[in-house]
Amino acid sequence: MQTSGSEREEEAVSIEPPERSISFSRGDALRFIVSAFLVVLGLGIGVIGDLSPTNPGLTTGAVAPSTVYAPRDASIANPIETEQARSAAAAAVGPKYDYSPDKAAAIAAVQVAELELQLKPVDAAFSAVQAPEARRTALNGVLPFLTASDRALLQELDPSRWPIVEDAAVGALRGGEQTEIRDTDLATRRDSLALASMPATRDLTTTEQQLAAAIATPFFVANSAYSTSLTQQARAEAAAAQPTQMDTLKAGQVIVDQGHVITAADMIKISYFGLEKSTVELGAAAGWLLFSALSAAILFGWLWRFRPEYWHRNRSLFLIALIFVVAVLAVKIPAGRAWLPYLMPTAAASMLLSLLLDAGFGVVVTALVALMAGLAGGTTLEPAAYVAMGGFAGLISIRKGEQQHYFVQAAIAVAAADIAVLGSFALLGEGAHDMTGMLQLSAAAAGGAVIAAVIALGSFSLLGNVFGILTGTQLLELANPSRPLLRRLLMETPGTYHHSLMVGNLAERAATAIGADPLLVRCAAYYHDVGKLANPLAFIENQAGGENIHDQLEPEVSATILRQHVPDGLDLGSKAKLPKPLLGFIPQHHGTAVMGFVYNKAREAAAAPFGGLSTAGGRAAADKVDPGQFRHAGPKPQSKEAAILMLSDGVEASVRSLSSRDEATIRAMVGQIITERVTDGQLNECDLTIRDLENIREAFVGQLLGMYHQRIAYPQNAVVELESRRKRSKG
Repeated sequence: MQTSGSEREEEAVSIEPPERSISFSRGDALRFIVSAFLVVLGLGIGVIGDLSPTNPGLTTGAVAPSTVYAPRDASIANPIETEQARSAAAAAVGPKYDYSPDKAAAIAAVQVAELELQLKPVDAAFSAVQAPEARRTALNGVLPFLTASDRALLQELDPSRWPIVEDAAVGALRGGEQTEIRDTDLATRRDSLALASMPATRDLTTTEQQLAAAIATPFFVANSAYSTSLTQQARAEAAAAQPTQMDTLKAGQVIVDQGHVITAADMIKISYFGLEKSTVELGAAAGWLLFSALSAAILFGWLWRFRPEYWHRNRSLFLIALIFVVAVLAVKIPAGRAWLPYLMPTAAASMLLSLLLDAGFGVVVTALVALMAGLAGGTTLEPAAYVAMGGFAGLISIRKGEQQHYFVQAAIAVAAADIAVLGSFALLGEGAHDMTGMLQLSAAAAGGAVIAAVIALGSFSLLGNVFGILTGTQLLELANPSRPLLRRLLMETPGTYHHSLMVGNLAERAATAIGADPLLVRCAAYYHDVGKLANPLAFIENQAGGENIHDQLEPEVSATILRQHVPDGLDLGSKAKLPKPLLGFIPQHHGTAVMGFVYNKAREAAAAPFGGLSTAGGRAAADKVDPGQFRHAGPKPQSKEAAILMLSDGVEASVRSLSSRDEATIRAMVGQIITERVTDGQLNECDLTIRDLENIREAFVGQLLGMYHQRIAYPQNAVVELESRRKRSKG
């Protein structure tokens, strides 16, 4: 088993392909090393930017020569904004004063003592027994700070009320002085301090309270002064309490736009990433090359393990490596840009691999390219998910590309998948958050999907021609009846041409039934017997009821003539520039099967002298005939399609020879042909299963019943048949 239905790569047409080696041979190791090295070398183009020192010319106050992007996610301390916040916090702190309860109590004691000293003459005047006039005269010289009205209140005061007024004045001074009295507030608060601090005394009249306040007020002094050191300390603490201001950046976020002046805040971010320095990113380059080597090893290891039929074909390896390298570079080179990575048509890689080789390659390469995209895009998952989902959507929707509307479907599927990824990450808080940004990225994603479909449509046929791979378009062209070789087959060998059409119908239906490539097997059926053009009358379908030349030939000679149509077919096909995969069907459609008619003829000839095959001697003589002389050269079918062609060819020829073509007879003949090929080992080298054979058998029966269904016997047909018999009898 060497190739599958969609695997149409160039294959050997003259010798049987070698058996699959179980172990990893020295040759495999050399091929692995060389292939991986070339891939890593190609991917190394992506690190040229990392290894090329540049002079960015980014300084504060300069105009940015190009847009500067954050190369990765980062959280950066912003000392400028931090200092601004701390200055604002310090400025918000008011002046601080040196007030303390102990200091206030000490000042209050001094001031109360001073007041009491000033009140002793008043005490003496009120305690002396003398006439009111004499008392007024004694009080006229005390407490010089009193106003005329307050002095009049004092002089008219009843002596028995003085102790109460005195206690009120002293209490007011003591209480008021123990509260904070700032030196800046003393002038505005002094007049109200006495009344506000006066003890609650029930028997003081309003005039007595006024007098007590007037006596205490001059003795109030400031007990709290502005402190420079305390103010500075408080402001420093407020500034220190402010957290460091951080700027959070996402990979690809614009730091400064092209043409804008670089501010000090911009320069902090630029310096954090080292973008202003002319440095070589050796670490990034080494990491990229290491991951590239790992990806190449996985790719070629998978190829060796699961696709051996491609592993030994240089052109296949080169095609796979080329598509992989180009796809990876498409995500590496624009990495870090705002929207350009979303425009890259990476889905074209999966489409092309599915069209040219098989979907398995598309899955593996898409997964590896997605991982490389994630590495190139930084630490976020979005680039990897974007590439993977878009690639898988294209892989699923592209089919075989026989019709252009498949590419339109693929473009729509890729665009839908990519936009869904963008929306998902936006909702998760890891992508674009604003509607404008989402619309821009969605437009880029849709554009990338369209470009990917256009690239796949425009290049898959070209790549197929360059790398010797059959595409659906090429097969449709080769199956056109106006092709020169098919025209020759129609004109020179009409019987073979009709046989080829019938074989194509059978093969196409069988291929559809088991999931093989119906277009490939139909096209192969059209060309499988072109070798009969070299000697048309040697084959019974072209003899038109005439004499069969093999009746006059020895069986060995007949076998040589019949066998010769295979090399003649290869020669004619090569001259007609048929693709080599199609040429491979010409020898494989017979495999190494025995030419039954001439082999049986040889057995009958060997048994004739002994009384024929009905006698023991005749059978013994017939058994000595070497069947190897009557076998085709092969190789045996190497693919499902080649096996289907072999079975279709045998079934069509056998059923055509039947005199009765009812369902039972057709079913029996189809079963017999399949059994003979299986028993003879002709299907040992392809990957058909028992279930496949059963489906093929039912497909053959259904198609043959449709081809040979019973028709109405029209009266004119009976007349023609009778007239024909009458003429033959007269002759």
